[in-house]
Amino acid sequence: MRVPNLIRNRPKTAIIVVAAVVILAGVAVVRNAGDKPSYQTAAVTKGDLEVAISASGKVQPKNYVDVGAQVSGQLEQFYAEIGDYVEKGQLLAQIDETIAATKVEADRAQLKETRASYAQQEATLELAKANAARAEMLYAADAISQAEYQAAIADRKVAQARLTQLEAQIERQNSTLEADLATLEFTKIYAPISGTVVSQTAVEGQTLNANQTTPTILRIADLTVMTVEAEVSEADVLRVKKDQEAYFTTLGGDEKWESTVRQVLPQPEVLNDVVLYKVLLDVENHDEILKPEMTAQVFFVSGKADDAILAPVAALRDGRQRPQRPSGSREREGRRGLMAANAQEPDGTDANKAQRDRPRNPNREAMRAIMQENPDAERKMVLVMRDGKPVPQPVLVGIKNRTQAEILYGLEVGDELVIGEPQTARPQNRGNGNRANRPPGMGRRGPR
Repeated sequence: MRVPNLIRNRPKTAIIVVAAVVILAGVAVVRNAGDKPSYQTAAVTKGDLEVAISASGKVQPKNYVDVGAQVSGQLEQFYAEIGDYVEKGQLLAQIDETIAATKVEADRAQLKETRASYAQQEATLELAKANAARAEMLYAADAISQAEYQAAIADRKVAQARLTQLEAQIERQNSTLEADLATLEFTKIYAPISGTVVSQTAVEGQTLNANQTTPTILRIADLTVMTVEAEVSEADVLRVKKDQEAYFTTLGGDEKWESTVRQVLPQPEVLNDVVLYKVLLDVENHDEILKPEMTAQVFFVSGKADDAILAPVAALRDGRQRPQRPSGSREREGRRGLMAANAQEPDGTDANKAQRDRPRNPNREAMRAIMQENPDAERKMVLVMRDGKPVPQPVLVGIKNRTQAEILYGLEVGDELVIGEPQTARPQNRGNGNRANRPPGMGRRGPR
């Protein structure tokens, strides 16, 4: 049945048919529009990039001394309190010196007695020498017997030995006196270094026992130079070197403290089967803002780029991967490649040879030069949006962290990069869409 006859004979049916055709055409347009892929993109920016290894640590004074007592006794008085700044040689505390002073007096009295004995023995020696000289003269004149002569000589030698013995006693007693004087001096405790009293473990009136171990009474620390003891895991310690740039922050503080690695201690600490190595950093602390035992968050800088072109890491793809192309494109490219392989120039020369003889691509030469300057650079591929379509673009990547990467070649600030897989928006209930969109009274084969 022709349409004009249908319109004349059944005008209502004709209107329904036309309406159905229009609706079906609209559904097809909407469906085709919904099949168009959408891309999630991010812009290329410019800024600073830093790659760092993080670790936690404690702040400690670089130079400190635990001051102890070298003698036993009752601690009588402190001359410094916690927080006081003391100079080297300043009196800090006093221990009861009664016993030490008594020993010194006894040593001096005994030494005085020995010196008197020494003087007496000197006189005895002089007399023994005179008797020996007279006996020698008389014996030469046969005035005395040989026994008397030998007795006089022996008395002189005994007197000389006794004097030598007393000299040794005097030296020994002098040494004892000096030791006891030192012990008496040890009852006064002086500052071994200049610094701040940061802790005190003894109190006035406490009895100190220095016979077995040296009791510590206080600690003096130089707070002008602090050391951060960072604990670095065995997975990261191989990337930490001496003199490496580092910085740290403290809990509750906004200041950034810059330093360098002084030393990586070779012996690790194992805590719950976790191997941690201590890394030491020194920092100036003239204002004494840093305090002992502060918790520090340390960052060891392993890579840094200033004012660099930055791209999101999610946009980087393996350089060997090729972007997806619409179906059928590979066949067309294959046919074009086969035609190009068999093509010849008008003069009969090989087209491929002519293509090889063309001048080199300057962009490729520039990329090669940058790769020579940066041997650690990686070759990657990104998809750049051009006129609403993703276009593959090779790039060279420098340092990168978890979110951003330094682009050495291939991109400019403002380029839009695809950072995810393309998504196709499809209408829901697609299988029932024809039924849902059919006008009333319409079946699969047209109007009922």
